[in-house]
Amino acid sequence: MQNYPLLSLINSPDDLRLLSRDQLPQVCKELREYLLESVSQSSGHLASGLGAVELTVALHYVFKTPFDQLIWDVGHQAYPHKILTGRRDQMHTIRQKGGVHPFPWREESEFDVLSVGHSSTSISAGLGIAVAAQKENAGRKTVCVIGDGAITAGMAFEAMNHAGSLHTDMLVILNDNEMSISENVGALNNHLARLLTGSFYSSIREGGKKILSGVPPIKEFVRKTEEHVKGFVSPVGTMFEELGFNYIGPIDGHNIDDLIETLKNMSSLKGPQFLHIMTKKGKGYAPAEKDPIGFHGVPKFDPTSGKLPKSSTIPTYSKIFGDWLCETAEKDKKLIGITPAMREGSGMVEFSNRFPEQYFDVAIAEQHAVTFAAGLAIAGYRPVVAIYSSFLQRAYDQLIHDVAIQNLPVLFAIDRAGIVGADGQTHQGAFDISFMRCIPNLVIMTPSDENECRQMLYTGYHSGKPAAVRYPRGNAIGVPLTPLESLVLGKSREIRVGQHIAILNFGTLLPTAQEVAEELNATVIDMRFVKPIDEARILQIAKTHSLIVTLEENAIQGGAGSAVAEVLNTHKIPTALLQLGLPDIFIPQGTQAEMLTELGLDKTGILRQIQSFKDK
Repeated sequence: MQNYPLLSLINSPDDLRLLSRDQLPQVCKELREYLLESVSQSSGHLASGLGAVELTVALHYVFKTPFDQLIWDVGHQAYPHKILTGRRDQMHTIRQKGGVHPFPWREESEFDVLSVGHSSTSISAGLGIAVAAQKENAGRKTVCVIGDGAITAGMAFEAMNHAGSLHTDMLVILNDNEMSISENVGALNNHLARLLTGSFYSSIREGGKKILSGVPPIKEFVRKTEEHVKGFVSPVGTMFEELGFNYIGPIDGHNIDDLIETLKNMSSLKGPQFLHIMTKKGKGYAPAEKDPIGFHGVPKFDPTSGKLPKSSTIPTYSKIFGDWLCETAEKDKKLIGITPAMREGSGMVEFSNRFPEQYFDVAIAEQHAVTFAAGLAIAGYRPVVAIYSSFLQRAYDQLIHDVAIQNLPVLFAIDRAGIVGADGQTHQGAFDISFMRCIPNLVIMTPSDENECRQMLYTGYHSGKPAAVRYPRGNAIGVPLTPLESLVLGKSREIRVGQHIAILNFGTLLPTAQEVAEELNATVIDMRFVKPIDEARILQIAKTHSLIVTLEENAIQGGAGSAVAEVLNTHKIPTALLQLGLPDIFIPQGTQAEMLTELGLDKTGILRQIQSFKDK
């Protein structure tokens, strides 16, 4: 830490608060450099944290954390927070098995008030915490930091609408790194923020309300005048004022002095407060400033070169989906591709560029994405919703109420199904088979490789029914691609004929299942469909084998194996059944290979579990 003379002294925010204000710019410089150095060696989220350095320093300097409670939304921007709150020397382990968690995590630190991985939860949770503090007269402050992407979700506005009606003391900070402001407007706003949050203005504002309380016309005139003054500089502020917040901003989020002064002033104000700051994603590192999307989440790389390593030549499943989308859109103008703010992650960049009229990014609004798709389907279009498994959880009622009940032909391309790796508990695609399988009308498909994935996307798209294709994060296998054709719904395929043991595989663990089968001389069936399930195949296998093993990268409870159990039970067939999948825990971070090994879903683990089951 010899290159970080001030940062090396900070083991908690208490140490930070011992420094003088004129030392803080140097702290920010060192913190930014340390963040770049550590993430480039460990991999992780980079650009968001670089943009939040001054804000993080100012928040911990002004507020008495952890007594005052700081709540981060999502957590991509929380790496500087982790560094300042006692985890600096462990940052090299972030996102690794047994290491520092990639997001704020309550079990990891008292400074992490809310465990979070999905967006737009901070204001709702913060309001609950603020209400509790007010009921207990605790005197603690509640501060929520939310990004301009996360605030697009309806949940954020639901929370603000509620907070404005309760008049609870809390501060919401919008970290806005998309809009641009000129120097003149920025300077004016910084000055106005100091003025409007200062004690002189606040005392006049409150005193004036009391004096004029008996004169409604004058009181209303004063209120309107205040709104117009704020609206003149930042028209967006009027919207937040209407929700019941006192809006300040936008101000320069990289000016540490203005941030501290404004935060100090706002900390003494009563009721719901809203501070709008402008930041630059990737601030201080030119390659990240130039390409904040590319440097949002990075592998290990050389920061001096400013270049990220090239990925494998084998395409990812996301790219396979994106290529299929383009191939289909070339022939069908009725296709509409929809994403809730995951264009890059879902492999839709080329599609969005080539077919802009058929592409919709609805922002972080999963519920809206699904019901929007339902409306398009009603109108005769062919919507395809590209969504991560763990994000589809947020739109469960819409999946049932707006798509499945009406039997609308909406295709769900479910990315990141199964173990996702370094993002940990909040992002594992562990539950989608379980929560979808009970929904009538819905076709659920589990491809075992990229070619099958393409065929299933084609099948679902042309089925005329609600359909879902789930596929994992990462690279595909490298099998050749064949011309697109529809599969017979609910029809499995036989991969290997063996004796005594039959492995019914659902998804991309098929190569492992085949390796196990070679050792055991077992039968292997690629089941393909979870719903409708190939009941005839299950009944046939049950007659000729003494043990059926189901294999899936989904929770065992309610998963594909449970569907097989239901078939056997319905027909009163006593054939032994071993269900292998994800256990009844929230699975922590680690590489996909590490976690599959730990969970007993690699070759050795599957063999061990089968032998143990037979020995019982």
